[in-house]
Amino acid sequence: MESNLSLFYGLSFLTAAIAFFFALYLYLWVKKIKVQNSRIEEISKLIKAGADTFMRREYRILGIFAGIVALIILIFLPSPIWSGRPVMNVAMMLSYIAGTVLSAIAGKIGILVATLSNGRTAEAAEKGLKPAFLIGFRGGAVMGLLVVGCSLLGVAAVLMLTGDTTILLGFSFGASSLALFAKAGGGIFTKTADVAADLTGKVELGIPEDDPRNPAVIADNVGDNVGDVAGMGADLFDSNVAAAASALVIAGTLSGQGYDTISMVFCYSLLGLIASVIGIAVARVGKDGNPTKALNSSTYVTTAVFMVLTAIATAVFPGFSWRIWGASATGLLVGVIIGITTDYFTDDTRPIVKRVAHASASGPAFTILSGVSYGFISALPAMIGIAVSALVAYNLCAPLGEGYAIFGIAMAAVGMLSIVGMIISNDAYGPIVDNARGLAEMGGLGEETIRIADELDSAGNTVKAVTKGFSIGAAGLTVISLLGAFMSEVNAALIASGREPIAGFDIMEPTVFFGVLIGAAVPAVFSAMLILGVDRNAQRMVSEIHRQFDTIEGLREGKTDPEYSRCIDIATTGALRELIPAGLFAIIMTLLVGFIAGVEAIGGFLLGNIVSGLLLALFMSNSGGLWDNSKKYVEAGNEGGKGSEAHKSAVIGDTVGDPFKDTAGPSINTQITVVSLVSSLAAAAFVAFSIF
Repeated sequence: MESNLSLFYGLSFLTAAIAFFFALYLYLWVKKIKVQNSRIEEISKLIKAGADTFMRREYRILGIFAGIVALIILIFLPSPIWSGRPVMNVAMMLSYIAGTVLSAIAGKIGILVATLSNGRTAEAAEKGLKPAFLIGFRGGAVMGLLVVGCSLLGVAAVLMLTGDTTILLGFSFGASSLALFAKAGGGIFTKTADVAADLTGKVELGIPEDDPRNPAVIADNVGDNVGDVAGMGADLFDSNVAAAASALVIAGTLSGQGYDTISMVFCYSLLGLIASVIGIAVARVGKDGNPTKALNSSTYVTTAVFMVLTAIATAVFPGFSWRIWGASATGLLVGVIIGITTDYFTDDTRPIVKRVAHASASGPAFTILSGVSYGFISALPAMIGIAVSALVAYNLCAPLGEGYAIFGIAMAAVGMLSIVGMIISNDAYGPIVDNARGLAEMGGLGEETIRIADELDSAGNTVKAVTKGFSIGAAGLTVISLLGAFMSEVNAALIASGREPIAGFDIMEPTVFFGVLIGAAVPAVFSAMLILGVDRNAQRMVSEIHRQFDTIEGLREGKTDPEYSRCIDIATTGALRELIPAGLFAIIMTLLVGFIAGVEAIGGFLLGNIVSGLLLALFMSNSGGLWDNSKKYVEAGNEGGKGSEAHKSAVIGDTVGDPFKDTAGPSINTQITVVSLVSSLAAAAFVAFSIF
């Protein structure tokens, strides 16, 4: 078994290196395409400068936060440093720092490539759909390959160097804590600008979406990068690491059955990255093809390749179990099904989007009512999918021996996230083509080019909704397995203190039910804090846009450029002010429940947090994507087209959906992961001290 593990460490490093070299090739391929339009080049530089400024200031704040947390970890985790094992505390601290640094690097490089690709995609749209699609997708693929390569490299290196799966929780917490704040900060920035630009431009002034006269338009394009590229990349890096870490922590507790569980986790993870490389390499769209279909087809190819490769590996290596393969395959297939159901509710060629667009003709109230209703309905298939995959994985692996049932759920999460390289590539494609659409309009490339860019953008919106559903579903399975990891840590602490281990959490126990109720409330308050952050900042930006139109002579006529930097500064300052409180709230509530009511209450807290968080995350992500594509459907000339009452109502629906789908919704799954990891890391402290 040990020789197998050494083999898979080596293969993990080799696979990560292949991913990095392929990412470098794609980066150089995009970079060698020259931008000819001087106006597009100028605006691209403004977008890049704004994104770099925000990321620099955000990482400075997060660096201070990470430094404080690293010091706390050094003193207290996994046990107080004065208890006689200081090397473990140092290892945990360094592991935490490595998680934050790798997450930050992936986000930073993603921004670099996205801001390089946007102008090139806009110009390529003049030549047709096919070349523009390829540049946008390959630009996004660099991010996908880097994120998964970094996560595989980091997890393998930490476990190989320390040999302790508990230290992996520190690495995962580093990735999660940075992701939580990066996603929240980027999400607040991007939706501040998007909401303000849409309300003042489309609704009040009746000017096009990316009209260069609108002072918020550059901030909006900057936001696409810091929110949907860097933020979502950090989010999915966190999900991938957390899934692997929880599976490895549980695998470390399994013994005596002859199964090589730790090697299986690494084998399936590296094969998922290889499958993503193949899927990215073959992604194409026909000359007059459908970009949504092309993106989804690439996902299906990656899925099929992963299933075949893991089946071969399971047959070849002794100690690999077909039951564990079945759990992994179940997770992946359910992920694809969640993606398909999300597509049904958010694609503008499907009936649901058309119904909401039709309702918009009767006024914005009906836009909101129908969108909220379909958003709630859309959560049901995904929730059933997560429940079914957990149930199937649990029962498939239960006959293997004690502890294998919860390991099966962890492997279902690993399976669902196995193709995350392709998922991130699809997700990062979205903001690149969104930027390209704006650049096509601001660069004066003509109506046909804007139409092609719109088609690419619409596909990006649909696929982004699918990837969010995928990542939320994976987070659901991951945190169920993290609940198992929490129990492992608690029982180790209980046994060490001479107490009986626990077998589960009984919701009829008052302390457990206490935790359930509080845990269920946290995602709602967390979401409200983020959305209120967008609300406050967008109001400030709307006032600034009004000021510029009222005081800058010639701006309305397009004779003078607006002061773009003022809006970028408002979004930056506001996002940085709002990004810490919501994340700290979730962490502090976890610690309070643990120290007040103990580990049983934390079990209930995590249960309530998972169920409430998944429901809200799915609802907000799907309703936001639904409203966005309803607006685009109207703008394509349906239900009265641009300037109609239906259009104004659809724009209002889109502005409500913006912070739903791009700020609060995708941040919740990171919040669930963070509180699960905090609970596991602080398990020994909760056992040692709690009021009740």
